[in-house]
Amino acid sequence: MQCHYFDAALCRSCTLLPVPYADQVAGKERHCRALLGDPPTLTWLPPVLSPESRFRNKAKMVVAGTVERPTLGILDADGHGIDLRECGLHSPAVHAALPALAGLVTRAALTPYDVPARRGELKHVLVTASPDEELMVRFVLRSTEALARLRKHLPTLRTALPALRVASANIQPEHKAVLEGDREILLTEAETLPMRLDGVTLHLRPQSFFQTNTPLAAALYRQAREWVDAAAPSSVWDLYCGVGGFALHVAGPGRAVVGVEISGEAAASAELSAREARLTGVTFRAGDATAFALAHAPDDAPDLVVVNPPRRGIGPDLAAWLEASSARHVVYSSCNAVSLARDLAAMPSLRPVRARLLDMFPQTAHHEVAVLLERV
Repeated sequence: MQCHYFDAALCRSCTLLPVPYADQVAGKERHCRALLGDPPTLTWLPPVLSPESRFRNKAKMVVAGTVERPTLGILDADGHGIDLRECGLHSPAVHAALPALAGLVTRAALTPYDVPARRGELKHVLVTASPDEELMVRFVLRSTEALARLRKHLPTLRTALPALRVASANIQPEHKAVLEGDREILLTEAETLPMRLDGVTLHLRPQSFFQTNTPLAAALYRQAREWVDAAAPSSVWDLYCGVGGFALHVAGPGRAVVGVEISGEAAASAELSAREARLTGVTFRAGDATAFALAHAPDDAPDLVVVNPPRRGIGPDLAAWLEASSARHVVYSSCNAVSLARDLAAMPSLRPVRARLLDMFPQTAHHEVAVLLERV
């Protein structure tokens, strides 16, 4: 992928851009194999490749510049805006939406937040595109001062972006490196963006997490479903379940599935998806994944546990509980092979038997790796 922003040293986020794509993937797999020790019992499946460009379903754009000439992109070392509307990573739907959003900044007089001066209103514009190319747009504001103008000009934006389904304002009043605040104000009747993957519809609310690479997310869920179906468990826990991606994909007749997610908004989205799909054997709970597990005796574990933790991993307490539990299989999806290796070392009775790299983040050193663990 050629990028004039990278060539001009305006943005260096894609640290591996000069490296041929095949070499990027090979390097990531070597890294994972080295960390996991590549035991003889472990079979590595062929890596799942991504499109090299136009794969990001999400754009997190810092708004800077002026009302008349806003920039949507990142900030330089001095806190001034660098416009990245032509970034080659954004999906076609996201890319096409950015000019209309920049135009709204001017029409609605949404003063970009000036980081060095600590003044202004609009901090970020966050855009997410569904597989059907519908859009969710979130405006991160310092206060509600500009809210009336935003509402007034929303119909014009909807005319320019017919695919716009969900719009909201997030209020983040503090001057610190935090992307968004706790308060979310919906501006549209629709509350969720449907993410349809392989016959499963996941409902994404404004503050819910979803993988940034839709084709690779679908591949990850398919791989998990294949492993779970082969193990044929009658009971499954999906810990750190988010909007229910794994839980809803592995659900089936005669199988009780419980998803646990710290975000109440995400758990509510997952419940909505389960109701729409009429899945009676799937339930979701809002709460801490580790606390949920530790509230159960190890002998009360389900047949199989899916874990998809943040970069820090599942940690020693949950790893110790899984090690002592009666669970026969664990499917571990990790975005950080370092914490994955640490967690696996704490669970020696759960032997890794299958692993697969999914190149969720081309042009960077980041990746996703899925591992199937089997009780020795």
